[in-house]
Amino acid sequence: MKTLKILSAFILGILLFTSCTSEVVVNEFHEEPVVTLDEVLHSYEIWYVDIERTQGNGEIPFFQQAFTVSFRNDTFFANNNLVGIGDNGNGFGLDVGFFDAFGTELTIDHDIDGVYNLIITQLADNEIRVHDPVLNTSYYLIGYQRNTFDYDRVFYDNIHYFLQEYTTWEKVYTSEFGVINEFDEETYIAFLPFGAGDNFKSSKDPNGMRIPSIFYDYEGHYEIQDVFNNLNRKILTLDYSYLGNEHFELSVINDRKIELLHPSSGTVYHFEGREYVQIKKSTHGKTTQNTKKRIKKADFMKLSR
Repeated sequence: MKTLKILSAFILGILLFTSCTSEVVVNEFHEEPVVTLDEVLHSYEIWYVDIERTQGNGEIPFFQQAFTVSFRNDTFFANNNLVGIGDNGNGFGLDVGFFDAFGTELTIDHDIDGVYNLIITQLADNEIRVHDPVLNTSYYLIGYQRNTFDYDRVFYDNIHYFLQEYTTWEKVYTSEFGVINEFDEETYIAFLPFGAGDNFKSSKDPNGMRIPSIFYDYEGHYEIQDVFNNLNRKILTLDYSYLGNEHFELSVINDRKIELLHPSSGTVYHFEGREYVQIKKSTHGKTTQNTKKRIKKADFMKLSR
């Protein structure tokens, strides 16, 4: 009987030890939650396209044009224009297509550019790399919420594109003060997309001309430079072919009007944009686009000379 009691106690001890050991193993096992690509894309309302970090020689047109993109439900949005940025589409921009996410793969069906199959790598909580294996090109996107995204900074950092978003700018005001100078006679300035050759032209034609009828007397290159410690003011240089340079302090009055202060004469001019060029617009179900695209600042400096 004593032997039986000792054996029973030994067996019970083994069972209790086994039970405790099993409990410890269960308590130490934690299954990590799986975050899907779709959840990552939806976790931020706005994804800023950091064009300076783009890698590769290819181009995905809808990323090359966009300042921001957004993934809302299955709709793909983009802010391609600086005119109205922060207001267009409640900050999301235009509806430009559809998307589908599965695993690490993102398929975007763009209204104009067609279907692209992309690979997504999450680099940080709010940063992803979008890679096109066919083009061997990568874009880097940084996530923000709309209420914390600095739309104004994007506007002023890229103001050279804003000047291109109207077919031409018409002078609507010349101050009474200031020394008479040659620029007093110029009425229109057109800022062209960057590329080979000149990228601005100006005209002495009278106000109120039809845009196709404007004759441009001068052409050349333009440059935009920052003013130290003043985000809202820029230096605009018009480098006229064979005629030298004119320098202005540029400030934006609103989305359609700019002010140019000519320091050498002290004269102030106001120019108003005519014929807004919307990047990817829909007319009766048909979509169109222009040739504007973002480029790295180093390339911009080369092309603007």
